[in-house]
Amino acid sequence: MEYTNLLAAFNQVTDPFVLGVIFIAAVFGLFVGAVPGLSATMAVALLVPITFFMDPVPAIAMMVTATAMAITSGDIPGCLLRIPGTPSSAAYTDEAFSMTKKGQADTALGASIVFSFVGGLFGTIVLIAAAPALADFALNFSSYEFFWLVVLGLSCAIFISPASTLKGFVSLFIGLLLACVGMNNPAAYPRFTFGNEDLLNGVTLLPMMVGMFAISEVLRYATNSEQKRVEIKASVGNIFTGMWGLTKKYPMSILRGCTLGTAVGALPGAGADIAAWMSYGVSKRFSKEPKKFGTGHVEGIVEAGAANNSALAGAWIPALVFGIPGDSITAIVIGVLYMKNMAPGPMIFTNSPVEMYSVFLVFILANIIMLPLGYLAVKAAKTVLNVPRNILMPLILIFCIVGVFAINNSIFDVVVMLCVGLLAYFMEENDFPIAPAVLGVVLGGMLEENFVFSMIKADGDFLMFFSRPIACALGIFTILIWATPVFIKFYKSFYDARKVQYE
Repeated sequence: MEYTNLLAAFNQVTDPFVLGVIFIAAVFGLFVGAVPGLSATMAVALLVPITFFMDPVPAIAMMVTATAMAITSGDIPGCLLRIPGTPSSAAYTDEAFSMTKKGQADTALGASIVFSFVGGLFGTIVLIAAAPALADFALNFSSYEFFWLVVLGLSCAIFISPASTLKGFVSLFIGLLLACVGMNNPAAYPRFTFGNEDLLNGVTLLPMMVGMFAISEVLRYATNSEQKRVEIKASVGNIFTGMWGLTKKYPMSILRGCTLGTAVGALPGAGADIAAWMSYGVSKRFSKEPKKFGTGHVEGIVEAGAANNSALAGAWIPALVFGIPGDSITAIVIGVLYMKNMAPGPMIFTNSPVEMYSVFLVFILANIIMLPLGYLAVKAAKTVLNVPRNILMPLILIFCIVGVFAINNSIFDVVVMLCVGLLAYFMEENDFPIAPAVLGVVLGGMLEENFVFSMIKADGDFLMFFSRPIACALGIFTILIWATPVFIKFYKSFYDARKVQYE
């Protein structure tokens, strides 16, 4: 049976149309990632309208490929211009640019691409091995376990947010408020519709995603359109020269980056950005030459580059098994999966086994073609990086409007997209993170549904949420996460008071 499903998945992925979609998505992802300011999340958001007209396998293949390519090519402008193409490249931009100034641009770019490929394959192997096993384990979950799991996911998104915890909470509650709109609740009672029939179905997920990640970027450019054009002066040779030597020199760094990236990627709300920063910091901490970091030392690029793409596959583990997005990209993908009648959760591997095998094969294929296409992207960097953004941004806006309208032929969806985009722009301008808001919308319904069902089963007794071993462990762990910042703050205040007393 497994062999039959695998063979069917192989036939689906090797279909000429699917291969063509993968190639086009790869080129698109490389382009978006190489343009400073355009993130991998934005690349996926822009592809959402197209997926409406596709079968599940090519739709998911397009998103997986574009994401992997965008994360990798984001290193190119960071290395050559000191302008990270994507947020995940920012961790080691200064390191790579310092290497460029020393005439080592080919080594820096080669390390970024090659070890992104290694990290991507590592994360994919973990995804293939861990996701089905976790799904079998999760089949024993009741509404109590799922409630604590959702709360834990939302908590992680807040506490690992680069902004303050308070701003993370505000962003989360904005998302939860948007999730409350409409009749999609256990009581099927219309909430916050203000008499508008279009709001009875709630805030549509896909237009909201496109608005948050694409429209907000267009607005940011419109309000600050002064873009400096910098000519690339660095000469780049064969970027693969010396990569085997780096592999033999830094095996533990590569393994650490792959492992940490996959683990951090699996945390809800973390993603490649935080994985890269954490991995770069760990690399410096355990390096034999920490003083060389910041001066153009390739070790940090090797480890953080591996963490980048391994985090992408890691983020799919909670997304597929529990329906909890590991990052903003998988939050968008979950919406597409629902649109394709592939509801994420433990049963997805039983209900859609061929499609799941296809996803795994696409991950492997996307990482393999990263090497040749990454090489071509480096060679074409001068052309790509000098695309005038005053031409690019209006095209993106038109594409978003037409694409979102085509999903349901609804002007209201376009209005939702524009309004949410404006909201996301003001949030980011005031340092409010978007990721908790996205998770709030995606998980809000699941949170309410499992809470209400659990309270009905428990007859109002909240202690029943701790009645099952797994639920009890998840609940205690979640409460500890909440209590830790309070405890640290209290301890610090107590320590400072004692210090002043003794002085």
